[in-house]
Amino acid sequence: MATETAAQPRTAKRHWGSTVVGVLVLCVMLFPLYWMLDTALQPKAGLLEVDPVPHSLDLSGFSKALGDQGGHLLTSLVVSLGAVVICLAIAAPAAYGLAQFRLRGSRGIVFGTLITQMVPGIVIANALYNTYVDLGLVNSYAGLMLADASLGIPFSIVLMRSFMVSIPGEVVEAAQMDGAGRLRTFVQVVLPMSRNALITSGLFAFLFSWSDFMFALTLNTTDDVKPVTLGIYQYIGAHVGDWGSVMAASVLSAIPAAILLVLAQKYIAAGITGGSVK
Repeated sequence: MATETAAQPRTAKRHWGSTVVGVLVLCVMLFPLYWMLDTALQPKAGLLEVDPVPHSLDLSGFSKALGDQGGHLLTSLVVSLGAVVICLAIAAPAAYGLAQFRLRGSRGIVFGTLITQMVPGIVIANALYNTYVDLGLVNSYAGLMLADASLGIPFSIVLMRSFMVSIPGEVVEAAQMDGAGRLRTFVQVVLPMSRNALITSGLFAFLFSWSDFMFALTLNTTDDVKPVTLGIYQYIGAHVGDWGSVMAASVLSAIPAAILLVLAQKYIAAGITGGSVK
């Protein structure tokens, strides 16, 4: 009993120590975001004249940024949502086939899918540009959606496959014995059971597309389709004096991603860990 009593204070000290270290690391990681918001609330101050704590809330930088970048934010939203739809429409059936069908070389296919994540984006962008010119997809929403979807498809296939492998085969067989075909079984049985993995894959596909800069810069030669990443890039010139508006535009571009992460955090945890336990 005495040993257990002595061990409890040590455990409590370690717990508090880990908490303090975690808070310090979190503060360091979030400091750039705080400074970005702080600068956005002081649009009339120079970049080196920003107070660590704003004394008043000046939202003029946000109104200017919204006026300049509002259309680009809407473009990014449309492109990202379209990329998510394309990504899931391709990745979900592919993951189901690799997980449930006894395909020869399935492990090699999964490994090759992972390898594609290692290819530099500029290489893919240059190759796509020549193809897009021939297909007439340059400066188009469809072209940018397809390109951004390619960023999330490999990750989504690997993630959803690891989850679908854990689906009991008896469930699929029971649905087929009730008269359901492979397509109906996939849509009505497998997809609902893979909800967490689908949400997680869709969220990451959205984030990949939302933060894309390489494809937006390479596959667009006009201002017809300009995502917010490209808008902020062109917002910054050699003699930028209105850093408050620049930072305000950056804050506005971070809000959709932050909201989605907060709303879907429980699905993300379940989707990532779901395939690890069978």
